[in-house]
Amino acid sequence: MSPIVAPYGSWKSPITADLVAGSEIGLEQVRIDGDDIYWIERRAQEGGRKVIVRRSKDGRASDITPAGFNARTRVHEYGGGDYAVCGARIIFSNFADQRLYLQDMGSEPKPLTEQAPLRYADGRFDGPRNLFFCVREDHTGAGEAVNAIVRVDLTTGDAAIIVSGNDFYSSPRLNPDGSRLAWLTWNHPNMPWDGTELWIGKLNETGAIIEKEKIAGGADESIFQPEWSPDGILHFVSDPTGWWNLYRWKDDEIEPLCPRNAEFGQPQWVFGASLYGFTADGKIVASYAKDGCDYLATLNADSKTLDTIELPFTAISQVHCAGNTVVFIGSSPTESSSVVALDLTTREFEALRHSRESSIEAGYLTQARAVEF
Repeated sequence: MSPIVAPYGSWKSPITADLVAGSEIGLEQVRIDGDDIYWIERRAQEGGRKVIVRRSKDGRASDITPAGFNARTRVHEYGGGDYAVCGARIIFSNFADQRLYLQDMGSEPKPLTEQAPLRYADGRFDGPRNLFFCVREDHTGAGEAVNAIVRVDLTTGDAAIIVSGNDFYSSPRLNPDGSRLAWLTWNHPNMPWDGTELWIGKLNETGAIIEKEKIAGGADESIFQPEWSPDGILHFVSDPTGWWNLYRWKDDEIEPLCPRNAEFGQPQWVFGASLYGFTADGKIVASYAKDGCDYLATLNADSKTLDTIELPFTAISQVHCAGNTVVFIGSSPTESSSVVALDLTTREFEALRHSRESSIEAGYLTQARAVEF
């Protein structure tokens, strides 16, 4: 780039308001279902409408959310966890009426829950029971909304409360055989990065909780992203040391997996954040933040060895795994956000979708420098 000299106030930048606000899309909420990869696009040119996009095995991307629908929940107002997908079936929260809609691939969405001042978020399918576990926020009464975890019947749309009594809930997660459910909960005045509790409950054949126990957490311990490994071991991120590190609950004991001065978690402003997942060979792929940058690494939970992968991204989120493929959202000081697929065998990656298609010459961009004091 050749420098351009112009009087003060008259120099024209290629980074215009239209470029920033009009042509760029927001990328959110990656999901993997079989050979298909999904994400949400927040489109300014459509009034901020959020659209679920599917990329099939042949590399073609197509909109799943039809015109007139907006896949966005208002639980906690910040939202997140707007949709779930399983076996080419999608459930999403529609912004206009906050009802859950069930959509089979190739079909129009059909309302699942009743028309009422209720909001839903952060759900998971339970195929064998034909249920959907999620957070529900009830605005039917006066005063503050009431939060709970509910199970929704996928045939009738009826919702039954299975966990309630606290101010907030998130992250209902089924173990692989569907026998147990994990969740997070917290109360005023805490925010989830202040103090949360991790619970598990034993489920009966109807999806009701018949036993429950607190596994970790408290008023001064923040827990993030409980997740069951394929072999049924509960993993989570917690900060008893002052750093958000990875742990697992195995044989009724909590075991640290990678103690270090780095953050493997993040503030839970929205539902559905994911910074780690499990590979086909039993390893963990995790994003961690250190010295102002994000890194992606593989972790052997048994040997406690962490292998950082060399990548050009400094911000990494929405980490999901399937087999030996990792899909995440990555960006850098010179590249806008992209949905990225990484092959763990070859360590080669491909950008599946860019938030901005037009490029800006590197000379117009200033790279931040980390300062420590």
